[in-house]
Amino acid sequence: MFKLNRVHHIAIICSDYEKSKHFYSEILGLKILQEVYREQRNSYKLDLKVGNQYQVELFSFPNPPARPSRPESAGLRHIAFEVDDIDEAVSHIKELGVIVEPIRTDEFTGKRFTFFADPDELPIEFYEV
Repeated sequence: MFKLNRVHHIAIICSDYEKSKHFYSEILGLKILQEVYREQRNSYKLDLKVGNQYQVELFSFPNPPARPSRPESAGLRHIAFEVDDIDEAVSHIKELGVIVEPIRTDEFTGKRFTFFADPDELPIEFYEV
């Protein structure tokens, strides 16, 4: 029987590539691995490193349709990043102008978490280990 080892990457299509590139690399601090312009698609692909395990792929496409997010819609609900210190992480992104929901505690794990949104209103979670 086959097994899944881990999530290989997360692909995000953004409406404003430069704004999202800034958000993920400068505000969230993901390291840029490579950026490629694909002329045939009139599209950029940006590979971002998350820690030592996962990669986020950021795409630009001309006029992508909006993704319904609120109220909750079927499909991917959110992406979550594990952080060591949620207070430090929240403080950092708030200083850079990101609006963050109040920190809550998961009733089942006792771990603290919070949500905020990227420039396209994609829900993002910080989850403290």
